[in-house]
Amino acid sequence: MLLLAIIALGVPLALSLSARVNDEVRSQAQSQADLVAATAADLLASSRRSDLAVLVSTSAATVRGRVLVVDRAGVVLADSAVPPELGSNYAGRPEIASALRGRQFQAQRASHTLGEQILATAVPIIRGGAPAGAVRVTQSVASVHAAINRAELGLALIAATVLALGLAVGVVIARQIARPLGRMEDVALSVAGGDLSARAVIEGSREQRSLGASFNLMAERLERLLAYQRAFVADASHQLRTPLTGLRLRIEEAGAAGVTPAAASELEAAVTEVDRLASIVEELLVLSRAGERELPGERLDLDTVAEYALARWQAAAAKEGITLGLEGRPGVQAWSAAADAERALDALIENALRYSPPGSEVTLAVVPGAIEVRDRGPGLALGEEELIFARFHRGSAGRGGPPGSGLGLAIARELAQEWDGDVTLRNREGGGATAALSLPVDP
Repeated sequence: MLLLAIIALGVPLALSLSARVNDEVRSQAQSQADLVAATAADLLASSRRSDLAVLVSTSAATVRGRVLVVDRAGVVLADSAVPPELGSNYAGRPEIASALRGRQFQAQRASHTLGEQILATAVPIIRGGAPAGAVRVTQSVASVHAAINRAELGLALIAATVLALGLAVGVVIARQIARPLGRMEDVALSVAGGDLSARAVIEGSREQRSLGASFNLMAERLERLLAYQRAFVADASHQLRTPLTGLRLRIEEAGAAGVTPAAASELEAAVTEVDRLASIVEELLVLSRAGERELPGERLDLDTVAEYALARWQAAAAKEGITLGLEGRPGVQAWSAAADAERALDALIENALRYSPPGSEVTLAVVPGAIEVRDRGPGLALGEEELIFARFHRGSAGRGGPPGSGLGLAIARELAQEWDGDVTLRNREGGGATAALSLPVDP
């Protein structure tokens, strides 16, 4: 906008200035010629030629051109040129001829002697009411244009200075306006990163202060709602554990009291369902806390994480008749909280063991930036690669397979995404599936 304003004002001003400089040059030449003519009327006598020469030289320096004086016959009496052309006849020059006839003359014409365009100004020298001679002032048009160019250059320099100052002031003002927004963006990123206690500083313009206050109100409400949610889930989980434990004990006591085989089978199924319900409650509690970095991150050796997982699940795999193996790769590191990485990996291993047939093998493979859990189960149906991570969605294999909560994969992905990682699931060549827990290399 500033540049457009300078152009809108500068172009007409430059044109006006160019015309004014041109007019001033012409007016100065006319005025100087009139002054010399009025003074030279008393200096035409041969005894005053030295005074006339001084007058002509002084006038030429003023107009930055050539000044000469001729008598009524057009013969040069005084000339500012070096060397002067004294005695030369200029009666044939159009401007001299016009002045000797008593008329003033000013025009731009070509000079055959100089080979360039000149501005010629001539006025008559009046004595006794009749022309007694003439004064001619000639200036190079190139010099006039140079004067105009100097004026335009000065104007351009002023415009450039104004533009530079305007831009500098604009940068300062823009920074003053943008600085509160930048700080608010930092606070927003902190909130997005899990720091719900972060608040924006109320500063800047009225609109920015209003935005900051609204943002703080939103963050405060969000922090309060999430705190209520976590407290509710924690309280509900705690309150549910006690009756679920009591229910399980009563069912077991009922089975121990002596019942028919059919009733014993039903009681055993009831215990399984109670355990499943307790598992769902526990997993819901984990999900309610997912997305919030409650634990500090650290640099992990993925090979070590896989080894610990192998030790934890070796007995459970053997009980199901499944071989649990490890393809280690020392030196592969990632950034995460150890507890979150182990919990996510446990969910993937548990899922693999649940769907793998007896006699098969589940392999933990450490690859750059990830740990893969490879099984030989039924794999994924077409289009289930993402649906399988929805909460309580168990997929086609889960609906006809072993019981489960449908929360394990969702928990694993939530925990991985806390650290800018991810969990993916794809079919494995030769049958089965590969679940990959990827974690960032750097914080």
